[in-house]
Amino acid sequence: MRFWLAFTALAMLSGCALTVSDPRALRQIDSFVPLASDARIWVEPGHEAYGARVAEALPAAIARVEAAHYLPFARPPRVYVCGSDDCFKRYVMTPKLSAAVVPDNRLILSPNLDGREKHRLPALLIHELAHLHLGQRIGHYHSTLPVWFHEGWASLTADGGGADYTTDAKVFEAIRAGKRVNLGARDTPGKRHRANASQLNIYEFYRQSMLLVGWLKAHDEARFRELVLAVQDNTDFEIAFWNLYGQAPASRLAGFFDGVQSEPAFNDNESIQAAPAKP
Repeated sequence: MRFWLAFTALAMLSGCALTVSDPRALRQIDSFVPLASDARIWVEPGHEAYGARVAEALPAAIARVEAAHYLPFARPPRVYVCGSDDCFKRYVMTPKLSAAVVPDNRLILSPNLDGREKHRLPALLIHELAHLHLGQRIGHYHSTLPVWFHEGWASLTADGGGADYTTDAKVFEAIRAGKRVNLGARDTPGKRHRANASQLNIYEFYRQSMLLVGWLKAHDEARFRELVLAVQDNTDFEIAFWNLYGQAPASRLAGFFDGVQSEPAFNDNESIQAAPAKP
């Protein structure tokens, strides 16, 4: 019981939705109006200044996501901006999040990003747009793509956004203590293997996943590009991975873990050849 309470508290502080939203997320949105300066952004009335901040960050965020995914958005993205807690609670089951993409592929920003977490807006906007970009092509958190890759790719695209409450050094320390992402777990439509399935807290899970995805990209970007294009074409991740690498993800990524084990001097600024988000 104590563990579950701790896990729930961590989930509520994370950058993006780790649990699917309830049917409230599927209700018709009727509490937003389009921002006069950018019709892609819909705001809770009275919070246009917050919307203007999002509009300022949006073009660079879109460009970052499209470059990292090697494809444009399938449809122009729309961002919903909640300026009040009541607004965010209407659409997101875990309302203490800072942002979420809910099951019908709505990207909703919480008032946190116009308040105590204002500095996180550009990075979390990129992270959530990465989820939206993928969701437009294969659906929301599709079970054929493991959570570690889904979240790691979004965090890598955002240059650590969503994985910013821990450091590389702490992740390396956890790995050396035997706490590793479970790369052999297979998701199903009814079961997603999140942080607790790997005995990691959420922050460790996100950042370790980011470093794993970055390692794949850094070591062979041409093959990584083929992998993510196949995924975006709705190919099962395991099948695409075997087709391109000739081995399972756990076997391929053993090289990352071996590197961590053999380099105890790595610190926060040396992230074992994790690739930058841009191609």
